[in-house]
Amino acid sequence: MTMETTSPASALLPLAGKKGLITGVANDKSIAYAVAKAIVALGGEIAITYQNDKTARYTQPLAEALGAKLFLKLDVAEPGSLEGVVAQCGDTFGTVDFALHSMAFCNAQDLHGRVIDTTETGFEAAMNVSCHSFLRLAKALEPLMPQGGSLITMSYLGAERVVRNYGVMGIIKAALESAVRYMAYDLGPKGIRVFAVSPGPIMTRAASGIANFNNLIESDAQKAPLGRTVTIEEVGALTAFLCTPGSSGMTGQTIYVDAGAHIVA
Repeated sequence: MTMETTSPASALLPLAGKKGLITGVANDKSIAYAVAKAIVALGGEIAITYQNDKTARYTQPLAEALGAKLFLKLDVAEPGSLEGVVAQCGDTFGTVDFALHSMAFCNAQDLHGRVIDTTETGFEAAMNVSCHSFLRLAKALEPLMPQGGSLITMSYLGAERVVRNYGVMGIIKAALESAVRYMAYDLGPKGIRVFAVSPGPIMTRAASGIANFNNLIESDAQKAPLGRTVTIEEVGALTAFLCTPGSSGMTGQTIYVDAGAHIVA
């Protein structure tokens, strides 16, 4: 009788030979950048996107340092941009094993104001960029994932409970987490697993738009069972794990990486 064994290389590099798309890298403080680093460290090959020429100045050196196979412009508000990026990934990679959706947008007045004052156009813009684009990404990638894979988006505790100064974005993130569950149900038969990762407050470019964010960080650190907030490296490591065979029995969850703060009222 023979026994299958795991080679040292596959044990150390569980994403060796796996290929995927990383969106949302704005700078080296971005959660998406930490995810990309963690995936590359596990042997994965990546394509990285940038939003416009202004952001490309900051993200291209990061993409080069990570050895990204593709560096592509992606503006989900521009018709055909997302589908074009996925098509280029297909041309280069053949198949895709994982994708990170780390994109969100909300007008400042809608973020900080009362949710009932949100304009129709503001709500539509926030929902389109922050939630519906994840559905579109999954639809575009589905034909490129014949062996299954992982689709991951980024959420926040404001989806579950009221967080001051998070406004309508909390409603959008709640919709996003619901979308994860329905996507997991729809795509599960094809072996495509879907997750939302919900980090604690981290000072990123996106977070800088939230009023009194420093107070939010201090409050979370005080109440968290671990007595601190989390780092982007910890979020990156967890997200990369969701792309590995070790998470093959999981799908449809919102996974908190917040030092346990979400369990404390």
